[in-house]
Amino acid sequence: MSRFEAWAIHISTLLVGGTGLVYAWMAYLVRPTDPYAIVNHPLQPQVQHGHVLVAPLLVFAAGLIWQRHVWAHWSRGVRRGKKSGVGMVLTLVPMVASGYLIQTAVDGSWRKAWVAVHLIASALWLAGYLAHQMPLVLQKLSRLSRRGDDLAPTVVHLERRAGAVAEEPEHRRARAQRSQT
Repeated sequence: MSRFEAWAIHISTLLVGGTGLVYAWMAYLVRPTDPYAIVNHPLQPQVQHGHVLVAPLLVFAAGLIWQRHVWAHWSRGVRRGKKSGVGMVLTLVPMVASGYLIQTAVDGSWRKAWVAVHLIASALWLAGYLAHQMPLVLQKLSRLSRRGDDLAPTVVHLERRAGAVAEEPEHRRARAQRSQT
């Protein structure tokens, strides 16, 4: 996957996920001060429009990485990230389809059903995305700790929580001293 493709999927997921989470918060958790208000928050319509406008970016980015990342890893049998990657692929279609169907549903019961599908699929997409990125984040933090940066205690904690075998502190100090000389 190229840097452009990676950034396209990261930025589009951040934009769509961020606006979606803010919109869900406004729509389901915020209570309006005016009992006759149509929306729960004054910015709710703008956030919804923003979510609808940036959602095609995620669809485009997913299509962009399909052949060189998703299909290439699947056909080569790459195991790292396979569970979270397959989970993301399986949630992408219901997330996108329900997002469009919410906008076109006329009957209230169908609209509620599509909203439920969209919320569940979107939550699973975001969870899968975070799980898919976690090994890369831990790997980068580990590289920083090998350089002797101040992030070493944080990395050890994260590695232990992720089930990785962490180095003993004296080994880490010795390696940091060798890299400084």
